[in-house]
Amino acid sequence: MALVFERILTEGIAELSYLVGDDGDGVAAVFDPTSDVEKYVELAREKNVSITHIFETHIHADLVSGARELCARVRSAKIFVSHEGGARYGFDHEKLADGDRFTMGKTVLTVKHTPGHTPEHVAYLLAEKDHPGMPWGVITGDSLFVSSAGRPDLLGASESEKLAGQQFHTLRDFYLGLPDSVMIYPAHGHGSPCGADIGDRLESAIGYERRFNPFLQFQDVKSFTDYALSTAPPVPTYYPRMKKVNAKGPEILGHLPRVPGLPPKAFKQAIEEKAGVLIDTRLMLAFGGGHIAGALNIGGSPMLTIWAGWLLDPDEPVLLVLSEDSELDKVVQLFIRSGYTKFAGYLVGGMTAWDNAGFELAEVGQITVHAVREAGERLQIIDVRAPGEWQQGHIPGARHLFLGELRKKMGELDKTRPTAVYCDSGYRASIGASILKQEGCAFVCNMPGSWQAWKKAGFPIEGKTE
Repeated sequence: MALVFERILTEGIAELSYLVGDDGDGVAAVFDPTSDVEKYVELAREKNVSITHIFETHIHADLVSGARELCARVRSAKIFVSHEGGARYGFDHEKLADGDRFTMGKTVLTVKHTPGHTPEHVAYLLAEKDHPGMPWGVITGDSLFVSSAGRPDLLGASESEKLAGQQFHTLRDFYLGLPDSVMIYPAHGHGSPCGADIGDRLESAIGYERRFNPFLQFQDVKSFTDYALSTAPPVPTYYPRMKKVNAKGPEILGHLPRVPGLPPKAFKQAIEEKAGVLIDTRLMLAFGGGHIAGALNIGGSPMLTIWAGWLLDPDEPVLLVLSEDSELDKVVQLFIRSGYTKFAGYLVGGMTAWDNAGFELAEVGQITVHAVREAGERLQIIDVRAPGEWQQGHIPGARHLFLGELRKKMGELDKTRPTAVYCDSGYRASIGASILKQEGCAFVCNMPGSWQAWKKAGFPIEGKTE
């Protein structure tokens, strides 16, 4: 008979959920579930526990909450959400307040109001039943990350300074008041836009963060606020929409949306009739070698969730091109995580079937970093990475146009010049190159390897380097 404590990483959005329970009593709670809830059901079954509680730390902005979906799936569970800060919800739930306690076998959970990232945000202290006042861990949600903290600017400029002040006091008055030995279990890891420069490790200790986390080094609200707001990455365009969806309560799907399979002729007709936005989910080299004209390339890796959120309209159905037909369910689930549930169809047999049907192909050239350096000023070089990445160093002569804002800034480009696009490894560059093709740039190339390849080749770098 023992504590059950399992962390579940959802890649791409770098989200961390937790299953906490006791296999003696056979009960468990899930914290901050994502929409693909079967993984929690299977894990609970493996650990011989029943999910009885579903806890949210806050109203999420970066993903579709899986709380309602999981509740419908297991039926015996209840959803618990914070009403602190005046939060309101449009679905059945149990109300949480600061100081509430729950017992899961030999583990006691204590709710602590930790505003700053959002007004209603709460954390959950974990302690043994025999020593409830001596926590050994804390599920921090988006309030405290490894080497970072939750951004306070997601409710708009009018609320940012107020929330930053609350975040400052949450960090200093609550977290720094905990013993050094207390482990922190955040809701996000490196790569999430919910915080600036989140560390690579998925957990840490208060003592380590006290010494090394830059957000915990400030002594006054103003300097903390200036730092927190200046270091925050760009706000993804879909975040405000996700906040509304999760407060109202996401639709319970029960199963993956049905996506009709369309043979090449029918798929071509659907494109011509504008039945949906054409998304090619193959990775960059396959896309570059030959694709359907007008397609947007968002590769079918876990990063698809974020970039679909940034670039697509959830009300417009999606027409899918896949690497393999067998990948359909996996790709659809990646879309669902950021709220995309409408699909007009997928190309049966993929690009092989399209080729065999004799339909036309478009291409995006691939250019090596060596060729880019040799071309010099003859190329228009576009860096589509995030601002923080650009500031850490970039290719000499490159122009920075962040991928999420690329369409809005097309007027800054010369569409007649040969153009090379790069990011960190090539994934985002391929998205950017496909956008430039859609926008009428005649000569566009993607840079496989991108910034990583440039650095490893030992070529010159402009800007800050460390």
